[in-house]
Amino acid sequence: MSTAAATPVRAGQVLADLLPASRVRDAALVLGGATLTGLAAQISVPVPGSPVPVTGQTFAALLVGTSLGAGRGLLALALYAVAGVAGMPWFASGTSGVAPSFGYIVGMVLASAAVGALARRGADRSMLRMAGTMLVGEAIIYAVGVPYLAFATGMSATAAIAAGLTPFLVGDALKAALAMGALPTAWKFADKS
Repeated sequence: MSTAAATPVRAGQVLADLLPASRVRDAALVLGGATLTGLAAQISVPVPGSPVPVTGQTFAALLVGTSLGAGRGLLALALYAVAGVAGMPWFASGTSGVAPSFGYIVGMVLASAAVGALARRGADRSMLRMAGTMLVGEAIIYAVGVPYLAFATGMSATAAIAAGLTPFLVGDALKAALAMGALPTAWKFADKS
């Protein structure tokens, strides 16, 4: 049992709100979220026939958005995207700049805000709601990423779906299952402290 006064868990909070509020905290969380996403992108496995690898960055982007909330999540992923375009080698496999897979990164920026907004409404507190939250986030990422892939490569819509969506569904289901267990569990620990 902790001797320090615990911050009460209230509706409308995300996990990051349990830390003492300050601008320094928010800046550190945004920088940390961008860095986590950049590190997770280095977990990269090429997919035969696709210019898009399987990476850990989608999981990180959704985790960052859900944990930090819409505003800080959006800023963290925007920082990640801008720094990567500017030359920071932290996109998949240590790359940077704008590639055919850049639409997925734009989708991650938008998805982090969406899942953060859902988390603020309690969507990260149960496994079932977390599953829905991850589904929304993944749908946003693909809704931007697949059309951009088709545009950037000249692929047909069917070819872009085959190369940029279908091979990733099983991995995304596994990432969602991990998030479904991690965030509700973190809230249970927070409620007990």
